Amino acid sequence: MYGPTGAGALAGMFEFLESRQRTAERMDAEDVDRRDLARSLRFLRRINRLLGYTRTTLKHLARFSRSWKPGERIDVLDVGTGSADIPRAIIRWGLRRGFDIHAVGVDRHPGVVAEATAGEAELNGRLRIVRADALALPLADGSFDYAITQTFLHHLDDEAVVAVLASMGRVARRGVVAADLLRCRRAYLGVKLLSALANPVVRHDGPASVAQAFTPAEVAAMRDRAGLSFAKFYRHMGYRFVLAGEKIRR
Repeated sequence: MYGPTGAGALAGMFEFLESRQRTAERMDAEDVDRRDLARSLRFLRRINRLLGYTRTTLKHLARFSRSWKPGERIDVLDVGTGSADIPRAIIRWGLRRGFDIHAVGVDRHPGVVAEATAGEAELNGRLRIVRADALALPLADGSFDYAITQTFLHHLDDEAVVAVLASMGRVARRGVVAADLLRCRRAYLGVKLLSALANPVVRHDGPASVAQAFTPAEVAAMRDRAGLSFAKFYRHMGYRFVLAGEKIRR
């Protein structure tokens, strides 16, 4: 009796991707080596830029901006901000288009907050970094125009994802943009290749991130449970999804 061969054997290798594989990522550990953390954040900034993840968020904000007034102040909350490269890009994008965008980046990890805070001053007070738990945002209802998050949700279990999305909907007056990874065989193989020559933290966390990412059906179910039915599901290149939408303003 022989075992499966060819395509069948290859498919069997990836059966574990049929459901989310919850794994602690090394970047999340508070005692992670600061040099490894800095290198990992630099790698993620490069990926955001090269694979168009930053442009994806800007694309949705550009669509929303059709209703903004010239010079209007727009307040954006970035949940799980990492090194805050996304809110920085948003602020600069707004300045080029005549919008006065201010952003607050929230992250719980002390080392990540220290890395993100290093560049606060370069944007003349338009960016502020706050250390806080995304599951207990110390923010009033409707205190921001938009709430965004980038490649953060996969770090959480399903119930926590729903809670964070609901909190984003609570604090955002106008709308949300929530982006993360899709879980599939090609994405897993792709991130293995991309991270092969990176530092040990990235080599571990890259594949782990995809293994605990989401399918479109899982994303839609959590969105609906969080009460964000106004946010439409979009697929983007790089095995990525975005939930983006604005509330009906009365």
